[in-house]
Amino acid sequence: MKLVLGDQGAVTHEDFEGHKGTIGAGDLQWMTAGRGIVHSEMPAAQGTQKGLQLWINLSSKHKMIEPKYQEMLSKDIKEAAKDGVKVRVIAGEALGTKSPIYTRTPTMYLDFTLKSGAILQQPIQISWNAFVYVLEGEGIFGSPKSLPVTAHHLLLLGSGDGLEAWNKSSKPLRFILIGGEPLGEPITQYGPFVMNTQEEIDQTIDDFDNCVNGFEKARHWSSGDALSLDF
Repeated sequence: MKLVLGDQGAVTHEDFEGHKGTIGAGDLQWMTAGRGIVHSEMPAAQGTQKGLQLWINLSSKHKMIEPKYQEMLSKDIKEAAKDGVKVRVIAGEALGTKSPIYTRTPTMYLDFTLKSGAILQQPIQISWNAFVYVLEGEGIFGSPKSLPVTAHHLLLLGSGDGLEAWNKSSKPLRFILIGGEPLGEPITQYGPFVMNTQEEIDQTIDDFDNCVNGFEKARHWSSGDALSLDF
């Protein structure tokens, strides 16, 4: 499954299931590749195009489901604010607000903005893997005595009670917090193919080459944009 959050500019999507759409700044696109989908993603305008793309692994029992695609406009994404902290809840829950997005693999995807002087305490399930990626400004994470972390740096979080963050600077701090429940299954990857074993990878490549077992529509489908594959 893939979640794409637009940040600047716009990107068009088209796939062999007939889905088409354009996501702009603040809009959300999520696609479940399942058994496989051939699609194109290209800039929709001149200039800088920026966005965040997150891949979420599916468990073995869900890897061969039918592909799906949906979009959500920026105005429809759930938001909450309290004591100088604002969050856009892409997936999961924060500040008492829950996203309507269903991810088959339990996931949190939270877009936080902290005003100067604001403090955040966000619970994270102890068993989950999680990380922070700073988009703008600089912040203190984990301990008030920690060194500040600036834009375009990533922090891997250890297990514990959750995330604490402080904005001690004069400018807003924006970062994303992403976490998910480990599947506890082996992962084998080759190019765009992600399965559990090498044998499954080999079979998927063979299915794609022969346009069978879910790839029948790829035989005659084409797009005016460059093609990419998701599995």
